[in-house]
Amino acid sequence: MYFFDSMYFLLVLIPSLLIAGGASMLVRSAFNKYSKVGMRSGMSGGEAARLILDKAGLYNVAIQSAHGRLSDHYDPRTQTLALSADVLNGRSLAAVGVAAHEAGHALQHAKNYAPLHVRSALVPLAGVLSPIGFYAMFLGLFLSKYLVLAGVILFGSVLLFQLVTLPVEFDASARAKRQLVEHGIVGTDEMTGVHAVLNAAALTYVAAVMSTLLTMVYYLWRSGLIGGRR
Repeated sequence: MYFFDSMYFLLVLIPSLLIAGGASMLVRSAFNKYSKVGMRSGMSGGEAARLILDKAGLYNVAIQSAHGRLSDHYDPRTQTLALSADVLNGRSLAAVGVAAHEAGHALQHAKNYAPLHVRSALVPLAGVLSPIGFYAMFLGLFLSKYLVLAGVILFGSVLLFQLVTLPVEFDASARAKRQLVEHGIVGTDEMTGVHAVLNAAALTYVAAVMSTLLTMVYYLWRSGLIGGRR
């Protein structure tokens, strides 16, 4: 029965949980480790982000506190950097690394970095199409493989969003690393911690892509559209 399909658990659910859980664990581990390591400049994450923004002439970008741990983000609509308490006030390699990464998104916005604008445009599209696509894939297993195919196409909006997110996040991290060194916030000999935190965070986006792909491939296989199984 599709409601209790063991193959779904084996091919999709369990691998997705392992991939996402492993990526999340790496992020927490790296952040916890390097949140205890300071740097010579002694700057906080908020101070580092402000310096990076001001050096780029982005005085209009505000920095505010965000609720929750590692809930840091940049909102291009309001041009606001929201930093969690550990990042905003923390004086560690982890704190300045995450803060600089979010400032990197503000730099992307100011430079009209195309993938950032594409991602922003895809947010409402993916939000509407992805649930419709998922239910279409599920119902298609009972009704028609062509409904499954239509669902996969609609659900693909999530994959497209996630794929566009990859260069956005990688580029923001690359900008952050350059800015931290160029402005003397972190010495080149201190960058190991920043690399570890930002590289671990990047894996969470890769994990999301893999989970979405597993879901789409499963429904295509289960419907007989690939692999010759029905």
